[in-house]
Amino acid sequence: MITGGQRSGKSEEAERRALSLSERPVYMATAKVWDDEFRERVRRHQERRGPQWMNIEEEIALSRHDVTGRVVLIDCVTLWLTNIFFQNGEDTDRALEAAKAELDCFTAQDATFIFVTNEIGLGGVSDNAMQRHFCDLQGWMNQYIAKKADEVILMVSGIPMRVK
Repeated sequence: MITGGQRSGKSEEAERRALSLSERPVYMATAKVWDDEFRERVRRHQERRGPQWMNIEEEIALSRHDVTGRVVLIDCVTLWLTNIFFQNGEDTDRALEAAKAELDCFTAQDATFIFVTNEIGLGGVSDNAMQRHFCDLQGWMNQYIAKKADEVILMVSGIPMRVK
């Protein structure tokens, strides 16, 4: 699991690690493209990766893809959770239960997984209830993934720091 703040270098570090483990890793993109600015972000990510990656776009049902024997980079948990959160009517408990079940089903496959996620709870507490609920969901899911992970890396200003 590779975590950190926005523009901390998470994706680049995850890509570097995946390529060190496989000549043809899988890139599982979880983003839903909402607008032109976000579409441009996605394009820049795709351009940086190059042709050696097998790309899968999946907003929610990660486990429907057979990745047995592969190195799989999931970028990112935060966008995936956003999709699950809204699919579950912004109900934090239902979304967390659904996300854990999907993650467990997905990671039951014999593969190497690299999860990219965000530390969104490092700032102040929002005055927006929905943002507070999502921040809780993200924090609990990060803890769940971190407990299962063999290694946890915190990215700070482009520098990987081993946490676990």
